[in-house]
Amino acid sequence: MRLIGLDPGLQRTGWGVIDAVDNRLSFVADGVVQTTAKLSLSERLVELFEGVSAVIGEFKPGVAAVEETFVNKNPASTLKLGQARGVILLAPSLLGLDVFEYTPNLVKKSVVGSGHASKEQVQMMVKTLLPKATITNADAADALAVAICHAHLGETEARINRSASA
Repeated sequence: MRLIGLDPGLQRTGWGVIDAVDNRLSFVADGVVQTTAKLSLSERLVELFEGVSAVIGEFKPGVAAVEETFVNKNPASTLKLGQARGVILLAPSLLGLDVFEYTPNLVKKSVVGSGHASKEQVQMMVKTLLPKATITNADAADALAVAICHAHLGETEARINRSASA
């Protein structure tokens, strides 16, 4: 199964595409959709939507995994991030993908083994689990971690379902 992980942000949304076959993961691509800071919020949201849609169109994942966001101290920033996140959830859904959401702690726990791991620890484990990854930046690494999280949890759920039906 090919899947895309998305790490939402208004300035930069990280994305990472992996293939998951049984318990084997392989790197496909990663990158960032950046918005133009001088544009209005609505124009930046269009940039995010078009950028994520283009990535999905190019790599054709079958499912999307999106990191949930935490609340910032600044209410205005939180609101803008929420709007960006809404667009990030909408793009794959409109393209027919099932969309799954994971908390940052669950992503860290499934990739590193600790829900309070540092960004550096997450990046190190992403490189370990996907040795061919050409991680472009921290946002892309986070997106790959979200994809890995879904691959691990999705495989576990599939095994439970197979076991229950047997």
